Amino acid sequence: MTHYLGIIFDAMFTGNLALTYLLGMCTFLAVSRRVGTAVGLGLAVIAVQSLTVPLNQLLFERLLTPGALAWAGLPEVDLRFLKLILFIGLIAALVQVLEMILERYVPRLHAALGVYLPLLTVNCAILGASLFMVQRDYSGLESAAFGFGAGAGWALAVVGFAAIRERLVYSDVPAGLRGLGLAFIVAGLMSLAFSGLAGLGG
Repeated sequence: MTHYLGIIFDAMFTGNLALTYLLGMCTFLAVSRRVGTAVGLGLAVIAVQSLTVPLNQLLFERLLTPGALAWAGLPEVDLRFLKLILFIGLIAALVQVLEMILERYVPRLHAALGVYLPLLTVNCAILGASLFMVQRDYSGLESAAFGFGAGAGWALAVVGFAAIRERLVYSDVPAGLRGLGLAFIVAGLMSLAFSGLAGLGG
């Protein structure tokens, strides 16, 4: 149990996809103007990561690795070169399902997220988590823990960033730093804070 909690902690803090690896920054910057929208997208990212990382691990292990097709009489076939295509296909399917659910049951959040919800399909943070899972050779349970931690870490970062940006609206900021200039400075300071936790994870 401690091992899985360590994976979650590392994915959320020391290996945060947004603030350590700078993945998903286009969405991170665009949807972080209001806390409400950031929370909605953060929950969507948690859902997508929690489902796609373990499912992609299962797909990779049962279909793409050498020997995975031994049951079909093809033990020597190695389909690992197809992982990008299949991972993106699975992510696209799950994001489409999530979009339909939000459009049906939470239309205000669906409208607030706009184009950024379907763009989760090609968000590098979403794909990056599955590729890290393959690189680190995680098992099914480890992949589930990592997927949840990666999504929760990205959500934590974007909500914290949005809260800071909302408060900065009332600050006396020099004209040259207003907008994205100050946003990049805040993101850099948050990244430094998260990197200070390096070595604490499992």
